Amino acid sequence: MSTAPKSGGGQTHGHGHGHGHGHGHGHHHDDEFDRGLSYDLPVFARRRMIRLLAGASMVPLVAACSSDDSGGSASDPASSGSSSPSSSSSGTSGADCEVIPSETAGPYPGDGSNGPNVLEDSGIVRRDLTKSFGSSSGVAEGIPLTITLTVVDQASGCDAPKKGAAVYLWHCDREGRYSLYSDGVTEENYLRGVQETDAEGRLTFTSIFPGCYPGRWPHIHFEVYDSLDDATATRDIAVTSQLAFPKDVCDTVYATDGYGDSVQNLGELSLETDMIFRDGYDQQLAAVEGSTDKGYTATLTVAV
Repeated sequence: MSTAPKSGGGQTHGHGHGHGHGHGHGHHHDDEFDRGLSYDLPVFARRRMIRLLAGASMVPLVAACSSDDSGGSASDPASSGSSSPSSSSSGTSGADCEVIPSETAGPYPGDGSNGPNVLEDSGIVRRDLTKSFGSSSGVAEGIPLTITLTVVDQASGCDAPKKGAAVYLWHCDREGRYSLYSDGVTEENYLRGVQETDAEGRLTFTSIFPGCYPGRWPHIHFEVYDSLDDATATRDIAVTSQLAFPKDVCDTVYATDGYGDSVQNLGELSLETDMIFRDGYDQQLAAVEGSTDKGYTATLTVAV
């Protein structure tokens, strides 16, 4: 099963073109968060059209396959300091196994496709994403978050782990800024890193819970590669996707000090209206457990 190619305002991914060295590239302003939404829109339109065509021309398959594109549960659990794992993260197998949806990398990838390429930098292969590395020294503050992804082979029915695969993961800080790009953090490279999967197809990052900026549901970007060498050379991306967070956890985290406008921004959004997740987020909604005092753990199974 293959994923649709990414779109994104003419960006090219997976071939290492357009590298911009250093950390001072990309003079972005506040209105470029809106520009990021325009990058995301073509992906939504394409995925929606594909599903509409599939529904019109492949009706017999509906009875044979179990696939839920309804966009998750109809209601969110009550706001609390912790949440139970969602069914989306427990993994799927057999007929329910699908490749994770392909999404845009957005305008702040840092992979050389739109300005700077942090994947070329010594130190990018790391578990702790909270600190900048190299000549940068910034630290991203926020509620602690451990991110665990399990990469599995879709062709095996999601039963076989992808040992030796690699994931490049990045997200905004609690103020909604992206290192390398956003005003005030162009010289930083925190909240970006690469890890290699173990024998169980699992890898882990330690980070902070991202903020919510205008127009997008809280999320994490990631690119999956077949090997660590491919990731650090920025070649042959297997899939680019995004991880979503449950609303109840976001509400709890954003009630803490330091998350600024995230409460208001989240109040204007929903998973069902977000232009990336609105056409289905079952495979992308992480299971999140923990508390604001002890930190959270987000887990997701990624089929490629």
